[in-house]
Amino acid sequence: QVQLVESGGGLVQPGGSLRLSCAASGSIYMLNHMGWYRRQAPGKGRELVAIITSSGSTNYADSVKGRFTISGDNAKNMVYLQMGSLKPEDTAVYYCNLQAGVAKWDYWGQGTQVTVSS
Repeated sequence: QVQLVESGGGLVQPGGSLRLSCAASGSIYMLNHMGWYRRQAPGKGRELVAIITSSGSTNYADSVKGRFTISGDNAKNMVYLQMGSLKPEDTAVYYCNLQAGVAKWDYWGQGTQVTVSS
C-alpha cells in the first residue's frame, strides 16, 4: 500500500508564491510518475496541474505553464510544486498523485487547500 502526505497549502495574496510538498511511503513498484491535480470547486472533477515521470520528464497544464514548477527527489520519494504569480483562479484543493505498477494504479493524497485572495 502506498501513502501520500501533502503539506504546504494555505492562504496567499494574488501574485504571491507557495510551495507544496508530497511525501510518498510504502511499497512503490515500477513508478510511472508523480504529480499534482486540483479540484477548484465541489462537484468538479480533478484536473491535471503537473506531473513528473520517473525519468524526469514534466508535463504542465496550459493554465500554469511559466508560473508553476514541478520537481522530484526519487531517493526520498518526494515531489514538490513551486507555485508563483498565483491568481485567484488557482484557488483549489491540490492533490498529490502517484502512478505505479504494470496496471498503472493511481494513488492519491488527502489534499491540501490553496486559497489565493487579497
